[in-house]
Amino acid sequence: MTNLKILFTVVATLAVFTFVANVIPQVQSAVPREIVLSADMPPEELAAIGEEIYAGAGGCTACHGLGTRAPDLLGVVGGVCATRVPGQSCKDYLWESLINPTAYIVEGFDPIMIDQSIVSSQAELWTLVAFLESQGGEITVNADDFAAALAADDAAAAAPPPVAVTDPSQLDGMAIIEAQQCLACHAIGGVGGQVAPPFEDLRGQDPAFIRESIVDPNATINPDYQAFAGTMSPALAQMMSPAELDALVEFLATGGVGSGAGAEAPGDAAEVPPDSAGGSR
Repeated sequence: MTNLKILFTVVATLAVFTFVANVIPQVQSAVPREIVLSADMPPEELAAIGEEIYAGAGGCTACHGLGTRAPDLLGVVGGVCATRVPGQSCKDYLWESLINPTAYIVEGFDPIMIDQSIVSSQAELWTLVAFLESQGGEITVNADDFAAALAADDAAAAAPPPVAVTDPSQLDGMAIIEAQQCLACHAIGGVGGQVAPPFEDLRGQDPAFIRESIVDPNATINPDYQAFAGTMSPALAQMMSPAELDALVEFLATGGVGSGAGAEAPGDAAEVPPDSAGGSR
């Protein structure tokens, strides 16, 4: 009798779970569509692709649209971009704002945006320009702009890759910081942005924690910088080689002392005591 009760309980439990699993709506993960760009696309199609990048891979919504980190763009930027710099067209202003974002800073905001050509191709940047122009203005991105961008992207793809350095000790940690434009948000030796913890705060930290803070910037957020959570993109870590990531982690953990090509951080790092940064963003 006891065995029958156990068997009945097991069967009943399985039946309940099977029923629940079948009544819950099944959601199939959408496979991101492959975006094929060509110079003969109409402006509206370019803008639609730019909108996808803006809301997705570009990570633009992490700052724009909140009204606190960066200016609101949707619905308005296309109508004001041509008035920002005398003699500069809307599309030229938007293009420069993407590849040289510190050239013009809207009053009340910090220069936290990095050169978007680091994370996007020139053709993708022009789709962003087209989308932003459509927000309150007329799309003026044309086939010539796009054809030149596609040619530049093809040339970059065809260029032989630089010789990879596999020994972290041969890499300059400070050079990596400058190349990745980390100083747009972080400061080191008193130089750089103030919207993320200064790099000196990471000296003496567990290298594993520093690595996680670079690879997964949202894993741990310093409460003092909560307002800027999400600003740093995981894509930045993906653009570094394993050796570069190792060299950067060692550079930050040691304050630049003996960490790659003899580089040392600006300022007197030895005077900075170890401290808990609670994240490198």
